[in-house]
Amino acid sequence: MGSFGIWVLTIFLIVQSGYGFYLPGSYPHKYVVGDPLSVKVNSLTSIETEMPFSYYSLPFCKPAEGVKDSAENLGELLMGDRIENSPYRFKMYTNDSEIFLCQSGKLSADDFMLLKKRIDEMYQVNLILDNLPAIRYTMKEGFMLRWTGYPVGVKVEDVYYVFNHLKFKVLVHKYEETNMANVMGTRDTADVIPGGGTGRSDVPGYMVVGFEVVPCSVMREGNLVKNLKMYDRYPSPIKCETTTVSMPIKEGEPIAFTYEVAFEESDIKWPSRWDAYLKMEGSKVHWFSILNSLMVITFLAGIVLVIFLRTVRRDLTRYDELDKEAQTQMNEELSGWKLVVGDVFRVPSHPALLCIMVGDGVQILGMGIVTILFAALGFMSPASRGTLITGMLFFYMILGIAAGYVAVRLLRTISFGDHKGWASVAWKAACFFPGIAFLILTTLNFLLWGSHSTGAIPFSLFVILLLLWFCISVPLTLVGGYFGAKTPHIEYPVRTNQIPREIPAQKYPSWLLVLGAGTLPFGTLFIELFFIMSSIWMGHVYYVFGFLLIVMILLVVVCAEVSLVLTYMHLCVEDWKWWWKSFFASGSVAIYIFLYSINYLIFDLKSLSGPVSATLYLGYSLFMVLAIMLATGTIGFLSSFWFVHYLFSSVKLD
Repeated sequence: MGSFGIWVLTIFLIVQSGYGFYLPGSYPHKYVVGDPLSVKVNSLTSIETEMPFSYYSLPFCKPAEGVKDSAENLGELLMGDRIENSPYRFKMYTNDSEIFLCQSGKLSADDFMLLKKRIDEMYQVNLILDNLPAIRYTMKEGFMLRWTGYPVGVKVEDVYYVFNHLKFKVLVHKYEETNMANVMGTRDTADVIPGGGTGRSDVPGYMVVGFEVVPCSVMREGNLVKNLKMYDRYPSPIKCETTTVSMPIKEGEPIAFTYEVAFEESDIKWPSRWDAYLKMEGSKVHWFSILNSLMVITFLAGIVLVIFLRTVRRDLTRYDELDKEAQTQMNEELSGWKLVVGDVFRVPSHPALLCIMVGDGVQILGMGIVTILFAALGFMSPASRGTLITGMLFFYMILGIAAGYVAVRLLRTISFGDHKGWASVAWKAACFFPGIAFLILTTLNFLLWGSHSTGAIPFSLFVILLLLWFCISVPLTLVGGYFGAKTPHIEYPVRTNQIPREIPAQKYPSWLLVLGAGTLPFGTLFIELFFIMSSIWMGHVYYVFGFLLIVMILLVVVCAEVSLVLTYMHLCVEDWKWWWKSFFASGSVAIYIFLYSINYLIFDLKSLSGPVSATLYLGYSLFMVLAIMLATGTIGFLSSFWFVHYLFSSVKLD
């Protein structure tokens, strides 16, 4: 099984390296004047439904050579991208206008209803040229707004109009051979810059640095297009006016499609061509978020400092200065955390489950930090579609070793060195979070399948994901568990009494304090959370991973401090059942994130239509929240475990 897993991983890496480093448009491509340029189409998308559909599910023109899928990586498929060829053809630096594309067949009742539905749901058509998505600019109240793609159509006074004429503008920059060495250092490029072919190095060439589209609705006369073939010139001039629409859709009538293209030389250089998509708005808000987090951290750090310096250190110093007889007398007069010395390391309830959750939490946390770090360094550019998701999957599988190691070693520590059942715990750690995720995603996938959405994971991809899980992730987790079983367990500094100590009655339920503790970690990330949610659900491009990395580090610190303070407070009131409480003290931030997700659904995604879309949103939110709970809970538990071990190893109490 292990050798088979290595073979699967090797094949996976070879395939993904091909996608990662040889994406069309991820290196400067030199086009000579007159070279053909091909436009590709991606799935139709809408923030109204959050369900992507195939471009050719609507009665659009199809290429003469037939529809062909472009090579897609694992991340693209999971995101619902379906990139296909299109009939739109350009020639480099050759302006062309009034190009007839095709006339659809007479609209059937089903096509007519589907087209109206897609217009009502505000679906966008997404085109790609040289790996650049088509961008559209509109003016609103004096502000220039940027959109990726263009709407299928528009509804005016209960009449539906389709955008059947596209006005393209391609921005090009002169290919500068001498400056390629500088371009090589950018994050959007590969290591090798391919030439334009033999004998063409002296011919002036151009690079595509921008792709804009203006959609228009233009009335067509049926008798003018009867004898026209694809790419013929339309016999009458076409006026593309964005302020008026004139091509209504009617059942039983065809739609004629045309386009025009203009090339414009631009000062935009190759490394800057994605700036139009990645313009970071609201940078002050990100800095405010970080400043807010730093204030919370400083406040908690002050409390932790007081606990260590004034309380713990003072008690330990006083204790060490006494002679043995005085120490014995003091032991009889102990109060607070010193009274639970014989119970503080008592085996918690459901120890195996705790170990499994902590192991999975380490795996998720490690995946998150490594992925964000690589993205912040520029290795996961949006020019390489799907690499972020693919990278997350890859790092998650590799870190199965850490999950198995931590889960098994923690179980051995709790069991006082007994390593029986380590394989069972490692196996459960490998299946716990992926199993729940698989259940959620499969349920949501059935909804997408039923809606014929391209967001549905194909059956073949399901098989690949299962192979990656059972042939790579599970064996690596078992390997980690084996090393955890062989590594010496952590020795407790004090002995545990046979009879458990009774916990005094508390004024307030301890779980109330634990649930309330999640507000502090939530306060450090809720501003950044808005930008992430907008990226996922509103179609915005998120690329401020530098800010996200800082927020992630601050979140780790806050979770550790919150859990540590709460654990000390519980020990001071003689509550020795700190294990699960330390986990959920920081893990309870997930509850507030889920509540925020519901708030975002009600107030920011209020246009989301239909129960299927809402179910998809809540399902994906639940999946995200579960991962966050395991990661943040693990931070809190491990910091509390270190604190308790340090506290009771500093003084020997009998």
